[in-house]
Amino acid sequence: MDPDLRSIHVHGDLTGDPEALALAATDFGHIVADRPQAVLRPGSATDIGTILRFAAQRAIPVVPRGCGHTGYGQAQARDGIVIDMARLAAIGDIREDRVTVEAGATWADVLRATLRHGLTPPVLTDYLDLTVGGTLSVGGLGGTSHRHGAQTDTVLALDAITPDGRQRGCSTTTSAELFHALLAGLGQCGVITRATLRLIPAPSRVRRYKLSYSGVRLLTQMQRRLLHARRFDHLQGQIAWSEHGWEYLLDAATYYTPPEEPDDETTLDGLAPDSTRLAREDLSYWDFVDRLDDSVRELRQTGEWWHPHPWANLLIPDYATDGFLARLLGELSPADLGAPGLLLVYPLFTEALATPLFRAPEESVAFLVATLGYAPPHDPESVRRLIGTNRQWYEQARELGGTVYPVGAIPFGQDDFVDHYGPAWPALDAAKKRFDPRQILGSGLCRPE
Repeated sequence: MDPDLRSIHVHGDLTGDPEALALAATDFGHIVADRPQAVLRPGSATDIGTILRFAAQRAIPVVPRGCGHTGYGQAQARDGIVIDMARLAAIGDIREDRVTVEAGATWADVLRATLRHGLTPPVLTDYLDLTVGGTLSVGGLGGTSHRHGAQTDTVLALDAITPDGRQRGCSTTTSAELFHALLAGLGQCGVITRATLRLIPAPSRVRRYKLSYSGVRLLTQMQRRLLHARRFDHLQGQIAWSEHGWEYLLDAATYYTPPEEPDDETTLDGLAPDSTRLAREDLSYWDFVDRLDDSVRELRQTGEWWHPHPWANLLIPDYATDGFLARLLGELSPADLGAPGLLLVYPLFTEALATPLFRAPEESVAFLVATLGYAPPHDPESVRRLIGTNRQWYEQARELGGTVYPVGAIPFGQDDFVDHYGPAWPALDAAKKRFDPRQILGSGLCRPE
């Protein structure tokens, strides 16, 4: 640790303890392991300002870390300082349409608090144990994004610390430049410390339908139809390997509160499922949105949770989706995904994705296509091959007008980021020069091949 760092007074902990450094050099991807020189566990936002001001004076890289659910070292800072946001997790007063929470709070914690008032955030990620600050830095997508956009589209205001150590509040009407640079800005211009989030009434029950189709085009055609019909509150799909080959599953759900109840005949009209493969279940709203909990517990028990995860997350324009998926499935082997792996596939209205820095295809509809694979442990050659394949898929997607959802394991250099942001790049570049002229933030993002 820099000797001068040791002399800094903070209310929390600033440590060079080997165990803390080792933890900060890991993430969910288990591919990159960049070790920082120090970890800050802030006791307050003031601590973050102190460290950022110190780091800016010395051009030391700083990266905030939530739950470490990045895939390729995005929340790591080689020889820098990692800010562990876990202690800043307070949830403030809940009003009928909003809640203000600290950035280290998880979405699970936020939802537990808001459900006591009959309220919910409009968009929840499939996995709830992610921090608010983390997902707002990338966008935040889920099964209701076809209606409500990304999580960043539901933010009313932010508090952040910029590298000059200043605590700043911002919104669309106050310091709008910083507000738009923080949402889906990959932590380039400041550290989000608090967010005011929009809330809507929460349902009490969910009826979930799983329908199997015999081919990828049938799946995507049905998803398009349901998207435009706005029939379901939650709309997703997945492709997984079984002993019978690839299986194509539609996963859709309707929210309701008794005594009202969905009418199955109307809801399922025209979906043409294979009735022997139709599953229907009624769940509480909490059990539905926390549906991955059992799977995560099982993956932890088997150890696969800690295997390398060379995931790729892409947004493909509608016109190109079927062809892209056909090529992807032709090249992808079950071994590339691993036993628990799958492809996540679902459509979105791009007009709902209003955050300027959330880059989506220009077509009115796009599909999220995510390869969620588990690589064998202790096999770095396989991991390198899969990362190289991710890069190839990204380049194919880009040629088709697609974009990347930048949370997975795709090698990216500075030129790639400029290309990714496209027409939004000048605004981000200007904000970067204004708020982070020493370029100490976002150091874990550029990882060329």
